[in-house]
Amino acid sequence: MFRFADFIIDVQRAELRRVDGDIIKLRPKPFDMLAFFVSNAGRVVAKQELMERFWPGVHVGEDSLFQCIREIRAALGDGRRQILRNISGRGYLFEAEVADLDAGGIAAAAPSQEARVVDGQSDGHPAITPVDIGPIDDVVSARRPAPARRWSIAAAVVIAASMVVIGGLAVAIPLFNGGTIASRAGPTVSVTPIVSLSDEPDMRTLAVGVTDRLGAGLARIENIRVVTPMQVTARASLEPTRATVPDYVVNAELTKKDDQGWLLRARLTRGTTGEIAWASDITVAGGDMDADTQQSRLAAALGHPLAVRLNAILNEAGPGAKGMSGSAKVAVEQATASIVHTSRERFRAAQAMLEKALAENPDNIDVQSALAALQLRGIQMVWYDPDEREGVRNSAQAMMERVLRAKPSYVPVLESYCRLLSATNRFVDSLVACARTLSFDPWNGLAIYHIGLGQIFLGRFEDALGNFKLADQYDTPTVSRWTWLLGAGVSLVYLERDAEAVRWLERSLAVTPGTGRTHLTLVAAHQRLGQHAEAQALLAKALELRPGATAENISPPAENTSPVYLEASARVRDLLVEAGLPRR
Repeated sequence: MFRFADFIIDVQRAELRRVDGDIIKLRPKPFDMLAFFVSNAGRVVAKQELMERFWPGVHVGEDSLFQCIREIRAALGDGRRQILRNISGRGYLFEAEVADLDAGGIAAAAPSQEARVVDGQSDGHPAITPVDIGPIDDVVSARRPAPARRWSIAAAVVIAASMVVIGGLAVAIPLFNGGTIASRAGPTVSVTPIVSLSDEPDMRTLAVGVTDRLGAGLARIENIRVVTPMQVTARASLEPTRATVPDYVVNAELTKKDDQGWLLRARLTRGTTGEIAWASDITVAGGDMDADTQQSRLAAALGHPLAVRLNAILNEAGPGAKGMSGSAKVAVEQATASIVHTSRERFRAAQAMLEKALAENPDNIDVQSALAALQLRGIQMVWYDPDEREGVRNSAQAMMERVLRAKPSYVPVLESYCRLLSATNRFVDSLVACARTLSFDPWNGLAIYHIGLGQIFLGRFEDALGNFKLADQYDTPTVSRWTWLLGAGVSLVYLERDAEAVRWLERSLAVTPGTGRTHLTLVAAHQRLGQHAEAQALLAKALELRPGATAENISPPAENTSPVYLEASARVRDLLVEAGLPRR
């Protein structure tokens, strides 16, 4: 037992309480982390040490760590970060004086003044590594019934086994044909420090942070090698006879457009020739966000299209990459844009465009991937009639299998395959496939969204919420923003945090008001909050958008879903029926 500030932590009983006896609730992971901080008071603990200690052998994003930190601070009322502090660029410092009640002495004194001086408001970490697709963690509430818990353990085994199988296949089967990117060393990419076009210190600090996050994110891409300009210069001095010019160089300038946003002017040039391989002026909305979110959003806004362009360059030698007509390119772009303000009519129009483009370009992989992705979205949104759904699913799956064989590392193909597995209720496999997409585009919000969606159906609502929030922090591609906003709202409704859910769902509704699904989720939230008039008005709009909707036909297929999800989904349907939705 240890005492610090006005708190006592009893490690043996896993209990945190105030000195007056009031017990403070903490989930198991944040409690264990707090106990670790207490036992290491006065020492700066690096983020990497925390990641390795609390998620050993598991691929988990730093966002999971930051969520634990936030929960610890909330439990301690440490909004001003006086107990658990950020030490910029180094880690976390538990500064409170700790008394060992068992020993009757002082376990650790307050840290030195030197530590106080280097404290920063930002965590100063590199770009967040998305998602935890590993074993079921203890983040789901302890209120979960015993049978559901047994199911979670089984799911963990299946997930682990799936990853082993996928890894074995990667070794046993040559995924790339000779001469493609896997048969040679990856190209080198030099990330030049982003230039701030403002003399303001805050802008210069922001540019440095974005550069760091951009480089860290690009370094996670498995078929490129990232070098800094300093590394290139040092190598040239040591090996003057060898080629030291990087294959590609990234340059960007950052300027503040106004109080509400920034402009990034970016270029990708070929190192040997100086030829511009990609250039873009990227506008990023501002608003009320902290420095951490600003840096993440700017790095993602540049990193996502840059990763997609690099991926396309490295896949240009394969079949189907060239020869797409202008009309086919427009069809793909328009179909992708139709994800916003989606309705059944717009969906059918986009499908017709892509089918026409495919007839004109039957071997084009981009068109095939876009059509399969659109059809799978139609299945998820229940836009197809029941008698055509199975045929569409089979057609989309056959198309995806063909393009995946042709281009197994092409981001549009991997996105579509990720969606295929999600739409066909193969959620465990979809976690692995969507993570594969992130290995070539770490900021891909669609892949992060589908990982979150799979976690919902697997009953991992807290994990799903974390990934939807991560996708919102990246906000790329912005055309898909409504999906992760809706996903966060759905997760919160299942967690019965309805007031918080309403805020996310209203943001989603403001982007895409035509699906009806967001309306129905809002109905459940308002109904449970006792706001019956709001619930009934939203239900009327949902039925206008989805005529014939009933409690029996609004839910997706339940195959391969967990008991935890089924129970939560049943509670939501009951709320909808209470609000006036016909049961059948």
